Amino acid sequence: MSQKQVKIPLLVIAGPTAAGKSEAGLLVAQKTGGEIVSADSAQVYRYLDIGTAKPGRKERETVSHHLIDLVDPDEEFNVSSYKKLSEEAIQGIGKKGKLPVLVGGTGLYIHAVVDNYSFSSQGKDEQLRKKLHRAAERKGNNYLHSLLHQVDPESAEKISPADRKRMVRALEVYYSEGRPLSEQNKETPLKETPYLPVHVGLYMPREKLYEKINSRVDNMIEKGFLEEVKELLRWYPPSAWGLQILGYRQMVNYLQGYAGWEETVYEIKKQTRNLAKRQLTWFRRDDRINWIDHESGRTDRVVEKISSLLKENTGKKTNIKI
Repeated sequence: MSQKQVKIPLLVIAGPTAAGKSEAGLLVAQKTGGEIVSADSAQVYRYLDIGTAKPGRKERETVSHHLIDLVDPDEEFNVSSYKKLSEEAIQGIGKKGKLPVLVGGTGLYIHAVVDNYSFSSQGKDEQLRKKLHRAAERKGNNYLHSLLHQVDPESAEKISPADRKRMVRALEVYYSEGRPLSEQNKETPLKETPYLPVHVGLYMPREKLYEKINSRVDNMIEKGFLEEVKELLRWYPPSAWGLQILGYRQMVNYLQGYAGWEETVYEIKKQTRNLAKRQLTWFRRDDRINWIDHESGRTDRVVEKISSLLKENTGKKTNIKI
């Protein structure tokens, strides 16, 4: 990076699902005149609205949102594509003199952007991918996870056995290039970041977070989550990428007769709680994050604390309104 190049201020709001990131990000963006860049691997899919808690029309009219509704449910999308598109969005926002607000719970997406990850030039190996997917169909996701644990235990620790897409990608990298994905990822943060980031993490006591997750799932169902999945299955196969996402996968199983309704709702809540636990584990490794307790539910107080952090860390270095 040229010494003359000015780094772009970037607010990062991370944390587990249901911690209140979207609401806080929206209010901060309103207050600063900023724009939101989503860091959510589920919200990139079009038509997956209710089950991904995607911002509605009102929110998107209030504040510009980026990196939402990028691909159809049957299209593959990966972190490399996300990094490229998010960089374009952040640079565009910065050129307008506005604050980019990166909001989401997909830790890999956030780190790829902030730490300026570089990705292998090795192209896709479609034959290998199909072979790995067939193996998972025959022997289950746990079989893939055991393979990954043998060749790249560090990635296996970070990737859930339920996340077939990321397991396949990690195995593809290893078998194609002979080097673990985790080894490559360790090298990428050595590149200088083009941003001036302020990291914020929202959290609350686990019991309260789990209550919010359970309540949110109930609310999604009341809003028509099941009907949304029924409509998606009219146009896309159950194996579509978007329908493998947490919540959608369980709803598809229910509609195909593989599970009862109570079991389905229970599994969605349980797996979402497990996701929140993994997200917290991921983000707590990052000592750059300024953690803010959102237990009170007073988002206005959270916004005040975020604003103070912005002033302390970027206020004297930028002309952004804070």
